[in-house]
Amino acid sequence: MLVLGVLAFGGFWAYENIFKSNVHLNGKKFTYIYIKTGATFNDLLDELYSQNIINDHESFEWMAKSMHLPEHINSGKYRIDAKMSNRSIAKMIISGKQEKVKLSFNSQIRTKEQFIEYVSDKLEIESGELEDYCSNEDILGEEYGLNSENFMCLIVPETYEVNWTTHIEDLFPLIEKSYSSVWTKAKKDKAKAIGYSVPEVVTIASIVQSESAIKTEQQKIAGVYINRLKQDMKLQADPTVVFANGNFDIQRVLSVDKEIDSPYNTYRYRGLPPGPICLVKPSVIDAVLNYTKHNYTYFCAKADFSGYSNFTNDYKVHMKNASAYQEALNKKGIKR
Repeated sequence: MLVLGVLAFGGFWAYENIFKSNVHLNGKKFTYIYIKTGATFNDLLDELYSQNIINDHESFEWMAKSMHLPEHINSGKYRIDAKMSNRSIAKMIISGKQEKVKLSFNSQIRTKEQFIEYVSDKLEIESGELEDYCSNEDILGEEYGLNSENFMCLIVPETYEVNWTTHIEDLFPLIEKSYSSVWTKAKKDKAKAIGYSVPEVVTIASIVQSESAIKTEQQKIAGVYINRLKQDMKLQADPTVVFANGNFDIQRVLSVDKEIDSPYNTYRYRGLPPGPICLVKPSVIDAVLNYTKHNYTYFCAKADFSGYSNFTNDYKVHMKNASAYQEALNKKGIKR
């Protein structure tokens, strides 16, 4: 009987300290902890205890030390489920089975500053370190043929799944791989053939993309802007004014906006702006590389809001088209 009692007690003790859930999440099914690079066992305990994740501290520390967790702290983002035991938590960290982080580079990211803020918020990388890299003219020039002003040409709209601990030297080869998959030798040669560098094509494409989502329209609009560039006309592209303003919710560009003193304001300055005004889809790059050749130097969105535009090379006709569109905006109550 004594032996049975000892065995029963041992089984109960093992269940309570090793296999039973020792997590408290206030009704949530899971949460995350973040273990920084170079973190110690005490740092891990601080992370767990500061969030009140562990019920019984003593049993967890006993289990962790028994499994040699203090000598095998693997940094990363870890998911703690409500039913996890001391053993399962320690095993997960020892094995380095961390959660992936999704980096989604999309239309919400327009500027280098937004890119830096987004990435540093998602990953362990410090914003200052990222800022230094993205502003390093030597690295950008040697590695990518870019500079600090057109750096955003490098970022292709895409979603990456990476570890939270991914560092700059690991992240940018992934970004460069996507960039290179878009900018094949054939496309670089085509850009050269139409008279523009890769950054210039991306910049044109960013304006075109901001004007229309319809491929045939994008090709015609690209043709307009290229005609204007060849004739040394100001681009006078409303999307560049929106970018210069910094308020990306603007639906209507006003006369006062066109006076903003910014190199991105193509109503004030000739030529292309210093860099792209949004992340550019590969399909729009293709639209620019295969732009429609015509004689139009003006275009304006149609008043039916169909997404199509009226094209002309007659300024008076263009002004009539613009007036019709402005009146349509008024009727819809779109004032800004």
